[in-house]
Amino acid sequence: MYDPSKLSELIRFARVDAGSTVIDVYPGDGAWTRLFSDIVGAEGRVFSFVPAEVAHFKNDPVGRMRTLAMEPGRENTEAVSADLVAMPEVTQQADVLWMHLFYHDLHTALMQAKGATAAHFNRAVHERLKPGGYYVIVDHAATAGLGTGDAQSLHRIEPAFVREEVEAAGFVLDAESALLARSDDPHSIKVFDPSIKGETDRFAYRFVKR
Repeated sequence: MYDPSKLSELIRFARVDAGSTVIDVYPGDGAWTRLFSDIVGAEGRVFSFVPAEVAHFKNDPVGRMRTLAMEPGRENTEAVSADLVAMPEVTQQADVLWMHLFYHDLHTALMQAKGATAAHFNRAVHERLKPGGYYVIVDHAATAGLGTGDAQSLHRIEPAFVREEVEAAGFVLDAESALLARSDDPHSIKVFDPSIKGETDRFAYRFVKR
């Protein structure tokens, strides 16, 4: 997780407010799901969505999110799982769909094993968001011009390529942030390498459904 000032700025950037309905895609350890649950309050709703493509992982991502949803005060939170592109079938119309350090995985063999593509998923997101809803993506940046070339090997993706793909699904870029940019990241190292883990150059886009 980020330091408090960056965290606050990211929340403002994502436009998550009291009463919002939020879909947290592939929630990891649940830190963002918990944070969104606290923010949206009793009138809001948070769907912690674990794609079925990763549900078999040894850390039991679905079970972890179900346990989280049972914590005291988490009545506004629901853990759900389905094939990636079936996300609209297990969630409700949302104000915000949040994807943190996961978009690049849409271009890996694991996520495409059942035939889903980033284009399929982006259309599913467009279907599930309310008019005026926000699709927020934060990810590890790849070298300009590489597109998805490093998605499988380094877990990075070129920001401009992400924008092109998402806009092709009918979204409009509403804002971008350099809050997490790092000029000292050579972009040639895997994001899990100890020398750079947690300190990668990251981009943030907020798209809107008109």
